[in-house]
Amino acid sequence: MVSLRKKTVLITGASSGIGAACAASFAQAGAALVLLARRRERLEMVQRRLENNHGSDTILLVGDVGQRDQITKAFQALPKRWQAVDILVNCAGGALGEAPQWAARPEEIDTMIDVNVKGLLTLTGLCLPGMIERGFGHVINLGSIAGQETYPGGSVYSATKFAVRAISRGLKMDLLGTPVRVTSIDPGMVETEFSLVRLYGDQVRARAVYKGMTPLQAEDIADTVLFAATRPPHVNISEMLVLSTDQAAARMVHRQTVGSD
Repeated sequence: MVSLRKKTVLITGASSGIGAACAASFAQAGAALVLLARRRERLEMVQRRLENNHGSDTILLVGDVGQRDQITKAFQALPKRWQAVDILVNCAGGALGEAPQWAARPEEIDTMIDVNVKGLLTLTGLCLPGMIERGFGHVINLGSIAGQETYPGGSVYSATKFAVRAISRGLKMDLLGTPVRVTSIDPGMVETEFSLVRLYGDQVRARAVYKGMTPLQAEDIADTVLFAATRPPHVNISEMLVLSTDQAAARMVHRQTVGSD
């Protein structure tokens, strides 16, 4: 197994959900962490929790991964030791709206593409040269079951996650002959802020997404990320689809019905 002690791990979308859960898993394993997200207060809460629970060595990188120039400048302003990223976990991403493709708002389309695709490419481009030079590295991209099959009202989001799969596969080919590994993990339904954000804060509709079924939790995906990151150096977990037992496809979910009294 690969030891994570003294390894530097950069996690995007680290202020909540899967990103925050990944931060906790890597902190427990002894890694030093660069935590990247837009919300400073939430990041600081995560940082304090990791330091209190695990004595973690952490640094914050506040910014929007969808803003290339902003993130590039912020990354390059980090102390040199923190720029030497060993493992990059691209968690930042999300969906906006459920409108048919032709009715999606232009700003929704732009945001999903900027964050889910361009943001991932930006961070990968910043971290990879050092990984190649040092002869060690791992890029772990969080995709989605939507990157394997699409559904009504989700074609733009799905297109961005299909792109994540293509980017991951192509990157592995580009890196062939180097020891740098590439992993793409595609979760199904995970109970995080994902639906709340997608539905613009509509808590009733967001809760209904998971009603009557047992969804995955952020920690379940963090476990798979940590598993991929700690395999022996000759083992590359290229792709992984992770679903709740109650989910068989993007829109095929078993829900328990509750009878009336």
